[in-house]
Amino acid sequence: MSPEDAVELPIAFSGQRLDWRDLPRSVRTRIEEHCHARVSAVIGATTGFSPGFASVLELSDGRDVFVKAVSPEQNPTSVELARSELRVSAGLPLDVPAPRLQWSFDDGTWVVLGFEVVHGWSPELPWREQDLAAVLDALVPLADAEPLPGHALPRTDDLLAEDFTGWRRLHLLADGDPALLHRPGSHDELVWPAELAAWTRHELEQLVLWEQDATAVLAGEALVHGDLRADNVLIDAERRVWFIDWPHASVGAPWIDLAFMLPSVSLQGGGRPDELFRSHPVADGVHDDELRAALAGLSGYFVWNARQPAPRGIPNLRRFQHAQGIAALGWLRRLS
Repeated sequence: MSPEDAVELPIAFSGQRLDWRDLPRSVRTRIEEHCHARVSAVIGATTGFSPGFASVLELSDGRDVFVKAVSPEQNPTSVELARSELRVSAGLPLDVPAPRLQWSFDDGTWVVLGFEVVHGWSPELPWREQDLAAVLDALVPLADAEPLPGHALPRTDDLLAEDFTGWRRLHLLADGDPALLHRPGSHDELVWPAELAAWTRHELEQLVLWEQDATAVLAGEALVHGDLRADNVLIDAERRVWFIDWPHASVGAPWIDLAFMLPSVSLQGGGRPDELFRSHPVADGVHDDELRAALAGLSGYFVWNARQPAPRGIPNLRRFQHAQGIAALGWLRRLS
């Protein structure tokens, strides 16, 4: 890890999760109706940013199910992401290693999804070589996958068109006061490595130009998970890799998941993203100009969002985005 990337990665967890007893009685009753059994034990998830309910439910008949439940009271955006994951699940081909949706309901307030349980574990951090190798290998068939016919997934370039305008927004904000770019608003704990901050300030107009090409290079026909990190991966006892949490899925270029995952990998001790990317078969044929544009869009998204107030129920998210933004920028700086 280079000095400009040396930012501690916050824990990928909302810090707040609902307990089974926090769910309204009517929601608990309906969950048991969909399971056709009573809930006998609850094992809560300890990763991920959703502030809702996310737990494995052990059932009275010996089966189990992984249930997510959220309402606008926890976070309005999380509700829409749950609805998005419902749509995505219908478009996932069977050969993609993702937990299958077994049932769902949406009463207009609570959105509840019941998935098959993957009995596995998240990669140990810092990344162990064998875990990282397994996950990177699993990205090869994922890059070849396409969603099922009639799917409702958006195009990646359309999905990220508004998100990938962070540098343009920061350029307007910094006009006449370049130092403003590196004042993280109320988030005083968000520290910029000095050399990277100076480079970013000097190259701000170039970052805007690179970012303008970002959405065009994301177009394609492959299934894109869109949010791969260690906390969205499980490895089972047979060393099979599973990709979980699919609400950001889209259809785009096959190398996006590899590129967008690597900033978090580098922060979590997995190695240099530039070396990992260029040694991976999914990166074959990806021109530096394409990668540069994508990283400009990604880093601008993270840096801009890190400056915003914390979303309701997700206090850790902005620090996590800030750390990923710095890692993506460090990679972009080396590429330029």
